[in-house]
Amino acid sequence: MKVENLYVVGTGRRLSPAMTLEEAERAGLCERRLVWRTEMQSVCVSEGESGPEMAAHAARTAIRQAGARPAEIDLILHANTWYQGHDMWAPASYVQREAVGNSCPAIEVRQMSNGGLCALELAVGYLLGDPTRTSALVTTGDRFCAPGFDRWRSDPGTVFGDAGTAVVVSRRPGFARLRSIVTVADSGLEQMQRGVDPFGPVPFSARATVDVESLRQAFVRSSGLDGILDRIDRGQSEAIERALADAEVTLDDIDWFVLPNLGRGRLNAHFLHKFKIDPDRTTWSWGRQVGHLGAGDQIAGLGQIADSGVLQPGQRCLLAGVGAGFTWSCAVVEMLRRPPTASRPATSAGLTRTARRG
Repeated sequence: MKVENLYVVGTGRRLSPAMTLEEAERAGLCERRLVWRTEMQSVCVSEGESGPEMAAHAARTAIRQAGARPAEIDLILHANTWYQGHDMWAPASYVQREAVGNSCPAIEVRQMSNGGLCALELAVGYLLGDPTRTSALVTTGDRFCAPGFDRWRSDPGTVFGDAGTAVVVSRRPGFARLRSIVTVADSGLEQMQRGVDPFGPVPFSARATVDVESLRQAFVRSSGLDGILDRIDRGQSEAIERALADAEVTLDDIDWFVLPNLGRGRLNAHFLHKFKIDPDRTTWSWGRQVGHLGAGDQIAGLGQIADSGVLQPGQRCLLAGVGAGFTWSCAVVEMLRRPPTASRPATSAGLTRTARRG
C-alpha cells in the first residue's frame, strides 16, 4: 500500500554478545565444514536473557529516541519466531508492562521470519484507520537455544542470533518517512516447514530438536523443487515490485537494502543475484556479524544504518523480508534527517558509509 504522512520516529536494538565461528567451533557447537559457506563471522548469543526481555529493552530505547509518551502509543505488536520463555503466556503484554505501561491493545504476531515487517504493516493500517491514533510500537524478540533449537544446525544455510528490536511509527514527523509497505502470501508453501510429520499433542512430540532441512526435503519430494523455487521467486518479486510502485520509485532509486541476515548462499540466490543488488549497498557486512534475528532483521537493520549515519538524509532504503507460510513483505523508507538521539547496539557492526545522493 502507498503510505502517506507516517514516519519512523524511533528504533531500538538489544543485541546479545557476539560469538565468533571460531569460538563456536572450539566449544564443539558447530563444524566449520557445515557452516563456512554461509560466510557468517559471528552471531549474537544470549547467555540467559529471553526474547521478550530483549524486546522490552529495545522498546525503551525506541520510545526514548521517539520522545513518545505512553499515552501516544495506541498499539503494541510483538513478533517472534521461537519460544518466548513461558507457556500459555502473552509476551506482548509483558513488553507493554515493562516498556510502555499504558492500556492500549498489545498483540502477538506469529509469522516467522517475516513477522517484524508483517507487524509493521498491521501497525500502519491501524494508524491509518483512525485519525485520532498517533503512534504504534512494533517489537521483536527471540533467543534460539538448546535443547529445542540448534542455532548452527536446525536450518542449514542460516545461522540464528539472539536479539530484541523495536520501531515506533507515528503521525508525528520523524527522522524517516514510510513511503510504502506490501505483503504477499502463498499458503501453498505452508507445508515446507511442516513436512509430513503428524500434528502432535505437545511440543516436540515428533522431533526433539527443530530440523527444518528434513521437513523441507520431505516437501520437495512431494511437490518438486523447480515449482517451489518458481513460487518463491514470484512471491519475492511481486512484493518488491508492488512496494516500489506504491512508493513511486524504481530499484535504481534505492540507495540501501535491508535484507534478511541469511547465509550468503541464500542471500545471493533470493536477493543479490536475482535483483542485481550490490552487496556493498546492503546490510550484509553487519548481518554476517549478528546472525538471523528471527523476525527482527529488518527493524534492527534499519535502526543500524540510521543511527550510524550510513543512511543519509535524502536517501531511500528498501526493507525486504520472507517468512515460512509463505509471506513476503517489502517497505520503502526515505531518510529525512539524522535521528535525534543515537541508540547504541550491544555489539559493534561494520558498515561502510557510501553516498549516492543526499
